[in-house]
Amino acid sequence: MHAFATYSCQQCGAGLHFDGVRSERCPYCASPNVVERAPTADQPRPRFVVAFAHEADHARAILTHWLGSRTLFADARIKRGTVENLRGVYLPAYLYSAATRTAYTESIGEHYTETEEHETTDAQGKKSTETRRVTRTEYRPLAGDHVGYVTDVVVSASIGLAHHELHRVEPFDMLHLRRYEPAVISGWITEEFSRTVAECTAASRTEVTDQVGTRLRRFMPGDSHSDLQWKTQVSWESLDPILLPIWVAAVRYRDDKPPLRVVINGQTGRATGHVPLAWWKIALVVGVVLAIVVTLLVLRDGSPP
Repeated sequence: MHAFATYSCQQCGAGLHFDGVRSERCPYCASPNVVERAPTADQPRPRFVVAFAHEADHARAILTHWLGSRTLFADARIKRGTVENLRGVYLPAYLYSAATRTAYTESIGEHYTETEEHETTDAQGKKSTETRRVTRTEYRPLAGDHVGYVTDVVVSASIGLAHHELHRVEPFDMLHLRRYEPAVISGWITEEFSRTVAECTAASRTEVTDQVGTRLRRFMPGDSHSDLQWKTQVSWESLDPILLPIWVAAVRYRDDKPPLRVVINGQTGRATGHVPLAWWKIALVVGVVLAIVVTLLVLRDGSPP
């Protein structure tokens, strides 16, 4: 839980209330204010920042295009929704890297071909033997060790935005990472860190393990593989607190439903949101497909199945 505190506006001296954020505009003189609290274990001072690449007009254009390009099965009212709120937020996150050592086992498949005979019977009942080439796969066990280094793993340190939701708008170009300075975030809403270091470290290690599994699948020898099992240990871990640029929009599309939340990457413009589906459209398509299948069966057999 965030502590409630009051600070003086750096421009006009008005008392400002900050809760859960590091920066806000003064309602009296519109000047941006940044609060530099003493860092704690779970509310550290940001070390790096990825800056916003565009202003709100660009984000609104991205949002309009995203809403208009939703799938056929989405609720059609989404495209006519009203944007009630669009705010740029510097999201707290951790940038993780680590050296990895992984022990793995796998079944590697090698394709080979062989000739087999196949007996057929024609319409007059005459039997004949055909020869054909078939492809088969022989599997052999494989075990080994993999050593690597994983970088630029990002996990959300915000309770308001889950890890999986942040992943949907990744990646961020870390080549544009900047050292944190209050001037960079001045004028923007900047959320405080609200997830613990332990929680974010555990989430980072899980992400690293998943990435190692992807790497293993890519370099496996043979023509195919299956039953991959791996166990990864990490060392030389680095966990840096950073701020990421995120646009968050609330779109009202029905009076009886909560607004749709859309999240946009403030650097690349990649957007995501949990779009509600129109189930009557899905039911209609399923019904049409079933009707076509039944019709084809009737035509083929001459009678209902």
